[in-house]
Amino acid sequence: MKAKSVGLNLFYGDKQALKNINMDIHNKKITALIGPSGCGKSSFLRCFNRMNELIEGVKITGQIIVDNQNIYSKEVDEIEVRKRIGMVFQQPNPFLKSIYENISYAPLVHKMVKKGSECDELVVDSLKKAGLFEEVKDKLKSPATSLSGGQQQRLCIARTIAIKPELILMDEPTSALDPISTKTIEKLMVDLSEEFSIVVVTHNMQQAMRIADYTGFFHLGDLVEFGETKQIFHDPKEKKTKQYIHGKFG
Repeated sequence: MKAKSVGLNLFYGDKQALKNINMDIHNKKITALIGPSGCGKSSFLRCFNRMNELIEGVKITGQIIVDNQNIYSKEVDEIEVRKRIGMVFQQPNPFLKSIYENISYAPLVHKMVKKGSECDELVVDSLKKAGLFEEVKDKLKSPATSLSGGQQQRLCIARTIAIKPELILMDEPTSALDPISTKTIEKLMVDLSEEFSIVVVTHNMQQAMRIADYTGFFHLGDLVEFGETKQIFHDPKEKKTKQYIHGKFG
């Protein structure tokens, strides 16, 4: 999977939230987006699955290229885009269904699998990849809402990978979790990056340093600096990046 933004601009009404963003998303790597609140990180993330279009008054110019195709082209179906590009939100949002149905619902709707053993196998595989199967294997018919917050977030990750996306977007996936659950999710993200490309928004710079291969620093709608994570944190090229990672603002 190759993805990138090219000259991407985003407006909420008259306010410009993203300004000419050019960034490559590397295949089977974790890319972290950092920066102070309101700098454009989440807006940029949501451009990759066209979720910003659901907001009234939004205008987007430029391109998001995924596998040599501009996903904002008129010929592209936004529903198909959201199938190819999965999303995990800040707050766990399991469906009001059983654990099993949370995983199986989308693959069955999209006719990726048939009911029965084929679907069972996909559910088990997805839960195993999300590190959750051993904890829930005896209660797959139980409500997903009966799980703890950390388990619910891993269930949402399992639900995302069940549709075999090309890219996984994560918007502060651990900010609502306790330290132990956070550590579990971080390890899971690193493991999943062997199979999926991942872009994660995080306010936790230590988290970015722990898990990300590449990091982009946003400020007031600009992509100030982008590069390998070690370079961004240990040898930033831009003064503003250095000030931010040393706590001078934010």
